[in-house]
Amino acid sequence: MAVLDRPAAGARGAARGGLANMAGSALAGGTGVVVTWVVARSLGAEQAGAFFAATAAFVLAGGLAKLGTPTGLVYWPARLRATGRAHLLGACLRTGLTPVMVLSVALAVALWLTAPAIARMTAGEAGHVVAAHTAGLRVLAVFLPLQAMTDALLTATRGYRAMRPTVMLDRVVRSGLQLVLVGIAGVTSLWTAASLPAFALAWAAPYLPVTILSAYALRRLYRKTEPTGVPARRAERRALRREFWRFTGPRAIASVAQLALQRIDVLLVAVLGGLVPAAVYAVAGRFVVLIQFANQGISQSVQPRLAEALAVDDRRTANDLYRTATGWLVLVTWPVNLLVIFFAPVWLRLFGDRYAAEGVPVVAVLAAAMLVATGCGMVDMVLAMAGRTSWNLVNVLVALAVTVALDVLLIPRFGALGAAIGLACAMVVNNLLPLIQVGRSAGLHPFGRGTRAAALLSVVCFGALPWALVAVTGRALAMVIAVPAFLAGTWLLRVPLALDAFRPNRSNS
Repeated sequence: MAVLDRPAAGARGAARGGLANMAGSALAGGTGVVVTWVVARSLGAEQAGAFFAATAAFVLAGGLAKLGTPTGLVYWPARLRATGRAHLLGACLRTGLTPVMVLSVALAVALWLTAPAIARMTAGEAGHVVAAHTAGLRVLAVFLPLQAMTDALLTATRGYRAMRPTVMLDRVVRSGLQLVLVGIAGVTSLWTAASLPAFALAWAAPYLPVTILSAYALRRLYRKTEPTGVPARRAERRALRREFWRFTGPRAIASVAQLALQRIDVLLVAVLGGLVPAAVYAVAGRFVVLIQFANQGISQSVQPRLAEALAVDDRRTANDLYRTATGWLVLVTWPVNLLVIFFAPVWLRLFGDRYAAEGVPVVAVLAAAMLVATGCGMVDMVLAMAGRTSWNLVNVLVALAVTVALDVLLIPRFGALGAAIGLACAMVVNNLLPLIQVGRSAGLHPFGRGTRAAALLSVVCFGALPWALVAVTGRALAMVIAVPAFLAGTWLLRVPLALDAFRPNRSNS
């Protein structure tokens, strides 16, 4: 890719939104790690495993309720603006949001009613935690509609290129409130017996204020940009609904399969291996969520611009955005992955000796897979924005089949490590398949100068250098050399990395 000295306007806009979103994502990821630590230390391994299984079921149900709208509510508003049909934006929002509200309430009722069966299935031999597990699931069921609507509403704001509501409300307010409330529950457990339902309530309660604020943010954006003139005709609205769900329908199934790919392994470990291995697996794999937050931080900013470029068949702009964003993603996530491996024996010990003893190989396997996944960039989103949602569905279903098959085969024998191998193989499949498809169908790929520079710099500074120095200097002192070397290399490679996009645009000042 030819990298220009002066980044394109699309890259500048993506950089501004992406930087804010990554900062918010780092905060959300960090608070998530602390919340996991508080839960693990306060509840003990068995109840912590039940808590993680309950939240996995909650997220899976919420993903089903969203019906693929996290893609459709960005793709269609961006496409309608780019093609001169902005008068259909109101109809588009109603088309996407109303079914989410209805289905989320139905699934909340279903989760409430099936909570005892889910608790018995996942508790296994730890029958004494079934009652608390059931109560925790029912607490989460009450907040399920709020979780689904929060994500759908904030997705719609990103369709307007507005990243601030997502950063402030989801990354800062929700995660901050979760940290505070779960922290209070943890402190309370020092004097009273720790209660799984209380932790579930503390974790889910922030969705109430955030849903209200998200609805207000979307209303303001819609009112601010509401087009004047001839209203949409009934035939146009009907045609839009058909087009919206023709695009979003496959993505609805794919999004559920994607969430299952991310969460079902915790449930399978609980069922096939027990609650204690489930807790070890959830703790050891927590960093994956941090990497996914970074991926979302960049991809959510790029997504509407990429959709607009592909809507008018501007492949050059789309390719530049994809390659530039992948370079940024590798620059941010590869050092984290490599450091997670390097310091695994240290940070896992903070959760308890058993987590350190059994979690190190889990971390190594998952981190290696994340290097491959982030090296492909936000390829899943690129395929969807190119209109290939049916291909996306097939890819995710293949990956889900891989992880379930390997989990069933490996978890009974290897426990948490077996689940890690299954998820790692699925992640590789779920990134390499769309990478091939995007290249052949749209002529797009992520391997520009920035991606290669970021990968080489990360591997040298946080892969080779620390392991070469650790025997002499120790882990902490190795970072004294690695971090300055990485920062210096980033500065020297700022042109191929397109870091000038993060500088203020002086021509507009």
